[in-house]
Amino acid sequence: MNQKPEPARFAIPQELETGRLRLRMFRDEDWRGLHEHYADPECTRFTFRRALTEAATWRAMASMAGHWLLRGYGPYAVEEKSSGTVLGTVGPWYPIEWPEPEIKWSLARRHWGKGYASEAVRAVQRMAHDCLPQLRLISLIDSRNEASIRLALAVGAVLEREIEFAGAPFHIYRHPAVA
Repeated sequence: MNQKPEPARFAIPQELETGRLRLRMFRDEDWRGLHEHYADPECTRFTFRRALTEAATWRAMASMAGHWLLRGYGPYAVEEKSSGTVLGTVGPWYPIEWPEPEIKWSLARRHWGKGYASEAVRAVQRMAHDCLPQLRLISLIDSRNEASIRLALAVGAVLEREIEFAGAPFHIYRHPAVA
């Protein structure tokens, strides 16, 4: 007997839009845009601590896409509406080793300093307030990652505490309950 799988039910919208950005679920070809970030040792210095191969980038993207099925929510591909370029990823993320669910972000370096990350994070904060009110989201940031710390503060997150994580001191920034 062939049974059709039930359609996936997600706790959050599969797409969000801001003035300049479309945040959406991943597509197979998105790994190429994400690889610009994951292949750059400066971009991955505080996360993977090394540049990733193309295959590892694809697996990282597949992990984020699978997060949607397992948790009912997940990170979005961040696409610039005017060009269709995938800039990186932003969204809710909760791997099993994380202390709490977080809002993650990672954009390719050439897109830094243009306000894209803060625009995307604020959209995710608003969406999470509406769709995931039971989650008090954090961002888990290596204590040496000054750029991510500045972004966390810019979007209203507050330093809550420092913990030991992945062999290094990390900060937990708590996002505001209402964006």
